[in-house]
Amino acid sequence: MDAPLYSEPLAMPAELALVAIDMEEYSQIPEAKMAPARCDVDDIVATVLAECQLPDPQELPGGYKDSGDGAILLFPPSVLARLVDPLLGRLNAALVRYEQQRLASSPVLRLRASVHVGPLSLPDHRGNAINDTNRLLNSQATRQALFAAKDSGAFLAAALSETVCQRTVHAGRTPDLGPHHFLEAVARVSDKPGFEQPCRVHVPGMTGRAVRPYLTDAASPATAPSSTAQPSDALAPPVASSSGGTFQFHGQVNDPTIANVIETLRIDRRQR
Repeated sequence: MDAPLYSEPLAMPAELALVAIDMEEYSQIPEAKMAPARCDVDDIVATVLAECQLPDPQELPGGYKDSGDGAILLFPPSVLARLVDPLLGRLNAALVRYEQQRLASSPVLRLRASVHVGPLSLPDHRGNAINDTNRLLNSQATRQALFAAKDSGAFLAAALSETVCQRTVHAGRTPDLGPHHFLEAVARVSDKPGFEQPCRVHVPGMTGRAVRPYLTDAASPATAPSSTAQPSDALAPPVASSSGGTFQFHGQVNDPTIANVIETLRIDRRQR
């Protein structure tokens, strides 16, 4: 007898939204302080999830997977947009508050995060979705974005899969975050040479343009889609070219020194 057309091994698992988090330099924390630091992170995440009116992943069978220095949280796909906005911004704000109140003897808490969506079987966590979520989290792009976070006073850097970005940001489901808050990049992992996927990097409080100098795998401005440009890009002052300086005035020039310089430049150009 022929096997049924849709046998159980070929059935598509239910789609889930995934958030992975990882503590920076967890292995460098003294052993006696590892557990308290991790508990602080868990408390911060639980509080922020409640603030964002997101379900508790631990109430979903297999919805919480501990990774030692972080965790993978699973959610129903219907809340995917809220995992981007407001979750990422509020998580960073909570980490900022923690830093302001942190004892000098306690370690600094900085997190990398990734957001992805895809089919995943539970409770065994079998599927590419969890693998890709981990690789986004550990990508060079996300790690480099954390340096941008440090320089800007933020404590979180996140990577969104292209699918997540299209379903949430570009679909208009993130009211406080627009495309210009994300930088188009390529996610690569040093010990996974076969992995290479487009992603969108985000540091709360920064635009994608501001994060760009920190990334080696950022998309070229010439090839990046126009939706990723900042609204202020069109107002940027002109950049001097290699052939000479650029002067820009928005009124009558009365300073004799400046006027004489302009006149000299005009004469020199005519003599060429």
